[in-house]
Amino acid sequence: MTWTFKGNEPIYLQIIAQFRLSIANGTYPPGTRIPAVRELALEAGVNPNTVQRAFSELERDGLIYTERTSGRFVTDDEDVLRLLKADLSSETIAQMFHQLAALGMSGSEISKAVKEWADAHEKEGNPK
Repeated sequence: MTWTFKGNEPIYLQIIAQFRLSIANGTYPPGTRIPAVRELALEAGVNPNTVQRAFSELERDGLIYTERTSGRFVTDDEDVLRLLKADLSSETIAQMFHQLAALGMSGSEISKAVKEWADAHEKEGNPK
């Protein structure tokens, strides 16, 4: 994983965001062992305490769990993973709507544009 941190947001929050995305998109599938704190801290160039703080938050949210002698793993809980994807998609949609509204588009214009875009890309066989 390549780490690039923005100066305006705490690093541990950026680590959390990157792991949430990596879990949701399958980079870290359910049940996968994640890197150890020291290993990730070295890779990212941050203090191990920063990584530990991020992992503690991810564990509190139920996205990862610790097996005492084996390390940390991505949850197998399908409900938690479904909620994660729903949260991330909702955040993305909200950002998109705010940006398009700032261009002067109404909600119905945005909805129409999104549907047209999706239909056009679906026909191409490329959802991206």
